[in-house]
Amino acid sequence: MGILVTILVGAIAGWLADLVFKRFSFSLLVEILLGIAGGFVGGWIFGAGGSFLDSVLTSFVGAVIILGIAALIKGARRTT
Repeated sequence: MGILVTILVGAIAGWLADLVFKRFSFSLLVEILLGIAGGFVGGWIFGAGGSFLDSVLTSFVGAVIILGIAALIKGARRTT
């Protein structure tokens, strides 16, 4: 059951982060993976959350950080 909740939280967080960065349009699978990775990054920054909403918000912030880094890397590659 825990893996399903992780996938659900990752999907929600990745989708929300994709809404913030509209110029990146990823598939649902990439959004889920981004959200899961964001959960690890957000958990590392903020610590473990208790409720479902805390997990989604933490994963969202982590996913936005990852997308921001990806935008910086992609932008740097365009200028070269």
